[in-house]
Amino acid sequence: MTKTQPKVNLSGLARCLIQNKLLSEQEAEKAFQQALKTRTPFVSHLVEQKILGSRDIAETASMEFGIPFFDLDALDMESAPVGLVEEKLLRVHRALPLVKRGNRLFLAVADPTNHQGLDEIKFNTGLASEAVVVEEDKLNRYIEQALDAQDTSMSDLMDADLDNLDISAGDDEAPKDNDSEVDEAPVVRFVNKILLDAINSGASDIHLEPYEKIFRVRFRQDGMLREVASPPVNIAARLTARVKVMSRMNIAERRVPQDGRIRMKLSKNRSIDFRVNTCPTIYGEKIVLRILDPANAEVGIEALGFEEKQQKDFLSAIHKPYGMVLVTGPTGSGKTVSLYTGLNLLNEPDINISTAEDPVEIQVVGINQVNVNIATGLTFAEALKAFLRQDPDIIMVGEIRDLETAEIAVKAAQTGHLVLSTLHTNDAPQTLTRLANMGVAPFNIASSVLLIMAQRLARRLCEHCKAPDDIPEEALLEEGFTKEEIPNLKIYKAGSECDHCTKGYKGRVGIFQVMPVSEAMGRMIMEGGNAMQLGDLAKEEGIQDLRRSGLNKVSLGVTSLDEINRVTRE
Repeated sequence: MTKTQPKVNLSGLARCLIQNKLLSEQEAEKAFQQALKTRTPFVSHLVEQKILGSRDIAETASMEFGIPFFDLDALDMESAPVGLVEEKLLRVHRALPLVKRGNRLFLAVADPTNHQGLDEIKFNTGLASEAVVVEEDKLNRYIEQALDAQDTSMSDLMDADLDNLDISAGDDEAPKDNDSEVDEAPVVRFVNKILLDAINSGASDIHLEPYEKIFRVRFRQDGMLREVASPPVNIAARLTARVKVMSRMNIAERRVPQDGRIRMKLSKNRSIDFRVNTCPTIYGEKIVLRILDPANAEVGIEALGFEEKQQKDFLSAIHKPYGMVLVTGPTGSGKTVSLYTGLNLLNEPDINISTAEDPVEIQVVGINQVNVNIATGLTFAEALKAFLRQDPDIIMVGEIRDLETAEIAVKAAQTGHLVLSTLHTNDAPQTLTRLANMGVAPFNIASSVLLIMAQRLARRLCEHCKAPDDIPEEALLEEGFTKEEIPNLKIYKAGSECDHCTKGYKGRVGIFQVMPVSEAMGRMIMEGGNAMQLGDLAKEEGIQDLRRSGLNKVSLGVTSLDEINRVTRE
């Protein structure tokens, strides 16, 4: 121990872990000091820093202190008496009420030696508090779920609530026009119900589409559109006007596209933003609402779908002090979520992060985010110039669209900044040639780009109804599998739709091509190599292309061959 860190007197759970040889005394003292410094509970620090597994800690505490161990995944959250304890106490003492029996309240805790917390909850509720040991990571997850459900249960909203949802525009601009028809109760209720249904179903976009004799409402779920409603065509204009008023658009202007934003407050802890765009068609205005849920960006690096080497290469690149990391793929391929997953890992109090986006889709505390506005002259290039005068460590540019933006980004990457950005190309090697075609000097590309990641999103097979797929060996060879793989290959297809999924699929997983730019690639770029030559070199260096990455997901039973053919079709 150093002179500035006197030896601490360990007791309780820390001493128990030392006695069971899960930690040395030095490791425990160091972890205890760091937990105090960051104001983090001791158990939370051990799990977050991956010093010990939450299961090992819980089982040891249960055995040593004679306290029952409980798996929270077996808990019926609807029956948990969360409302008995104040929210502040639940968060501070990391405790979750499990069940009330007479005058006894059983509490799920990760550290049963936190007697102060148990005593405070006992005083607050008037009930005798008894501890039940659970795993730390599950405890945190279920506390957040319980508090969200306590604030507002969206699925339980009654018809009467649809009139009183807390909905506002994404800015403070006053409406440019008004129309009493758009405030009619049936119109208001229908639009509110569509927004709520889309959130509950996990949709990413809502399409309101007028035609000559019908008006169609569609949701995009897991990348696929499906029709959910067909209201009478004679109310189409009023529904459109209602959405335009909510998003602070000019309802009198129907001849040009407009952009707006809606914010729906679901609870005191959760709000959902909708990015709204109108487009005039021959039968009226089509409206598309992009659902921007901040929770969707907090998936964690493990949930994106990286293979082990891909994840290691990506993390290695974003933790470099300077250079450029580029993510490429079509619209809707998850580029923004991938970038923000990386930014969340880098978002520390001692790091200055600035982003320029068109528009900002995911709002994150601790990151300085700028909305690009072409009309006022605030382009990506202008935002980048401003960032470089703001002492940045990390810069994220929503998209590199032109030579000026590309050159400033490259210069920033060469002068001690980490730059993250996106491009629209089909795969990683094409990104390098795209930058060259923009006019960026080859030696600048070679010296600044650290890693390029191409990605797609494929639908996950539903675990409840997926079925084995019988495909002949010849067909598997044509699809790209090797003879060595086929004998042990077990492929699944989408089953019949069940209560847990949509057409046999539930959720999505990333398909990645993660290509670090090696010295050999740098030399090839400076020699004027094309995308095909760079692709061949990448294969020689063991970098999997999107197709191979997709086939790996098929062999693991994560998705189907039909789905991989859909998203990696050439």
